[in-house]
Amino acid sequence: MADDALMLLAKDVRGKTLRILDGITEEQAVFSPPGLQNTILWHAGHALVVVEHLALLPATGQPAQYPQGWFDKFSWKSEPAKVKEWPKLGEVKAELSRQLERLLHAIESATEGQLKAPCGDPARGRHLRWSIIHGLHDEANHQGEMWLLKKLQR
Repeated sequence: MADDALMLLAKDVRGKTLRILDGITEEQAVFSPPGLQNTILWHAGHALVVVEHLALLPATGQPAQYPQGWFDKFSWKSEPAKVKEWPKLGEVKAELSRQLERLLHAIESATEGQLKAPCGDPARGRHLRWSIIHGLHDEANHQGEMWLLKKLQR
């Protein structure tokens, strides 16, 4: 039986991310104010990479499903100031939408036992449910950064 709370959380968090990105131009997507290097585009791509690694990889056992080179551009190890070529915002939005469908399917397919299975750092009591929530929580935090960058450009 699907975990209704996880399904609701995934839809709510990703839906808000996509709504934040509505109406953003390519120019606005790559705006970075002085002293910062992360852009709306980076935060959106980062959400995709983090959810892929924290939620979908452990839930499905499948390799990461995002375009080649995106880990280097958008991961927690990335250096945005050194990236020479960025994907278009529309491509990132499309990947975010596709990923949501895969995430919802993974959550819907997971048994309670799978959701309680150790994941990541079992010594700290981490399990698949925690990992999915952590990935979505990280995305929600980055939404605040996207909102701020959006406001700075008004």
